[in-house]
Amino acid sequence: MKIVISGYGKMGREIEQLLTERHVECSGKSESIMTFDRQVAAESVCIDFTTPEAFLNNYRFIADNFKAAVIGTTGWNEQKEEVVKYFSQKNKTLIYSSNFSIGVNIFFKITEITSKLIGDYYEYQPYILEMHHNKKLDAPSGTAKKLASIVNSSTGQQINIKSIRCGNIPGIHQLGFEGPHDRIVLKHEAFSRRGFAEGAVMAALWSEQITGIYEFRELLEEKFNKTIWNE
Repeated sequence: MKIVISGYGKMGREIEQLLTERHVECSGKSESIMTFDRQVAAESVCIDFTTPEAFLNNYRFIADNFKAAVIGTTGWNEQKEEVVKYFSQKNKTLIYSSNFSIGVNIFFKITEITSKLIGDYYEYQPYILEMHHNKKLDAPSGTAKKLASIVNSSTGQQINIKSIRCGNIPGIHQLGFEGPHDRIVLKHEAFSRRGFAEGAVMAALWSEQITGIYEFRELLEEKFNKTIWNE
């Protein structure tokens, strides 16, 4: 397995460190992936943590030249249909997520279960508070939008999302259900970027055994359901 890192910022460096620790070959890293060696790309999986604009400029090159792609960049959901279509046409595996943290994906599952339980009790009104470092470009975060989508699908309620950008906060997401007599609060707090890197590298390793387009959460769903429901 060879991995190329697209976007050599803080997340890119975290992934590189993890690859070294796991003895997985990093065959390159680039801030401008479209200039990357195509022969090396053909033997590698691309892990992309760039910006929405950069990814939308680069995704055709990635699909054309890499074995598979793991996309941790957020903020391109409005163009998801065209991105997915292009990877499908190229018969390349794409794994994407608003958040590759295993903990956050467990949080998504807990949110799904809680939302289903609370769905018949409309006196509970949901809200989301999310906090990130002041260099994060998109607001609300992709994770907050995903939480809102999960809640909306079960309750039919639109959710007010409050975003805060301050200091060096890796990521805090709080989901609340406000009732007339009580409050239910679910919260996930990242301590560092390592959790995101571990999930992305895990997805890259999985890409060698699967073909197609997947949200990372889909790949975890079978394991979660087996654990919860003994399916």
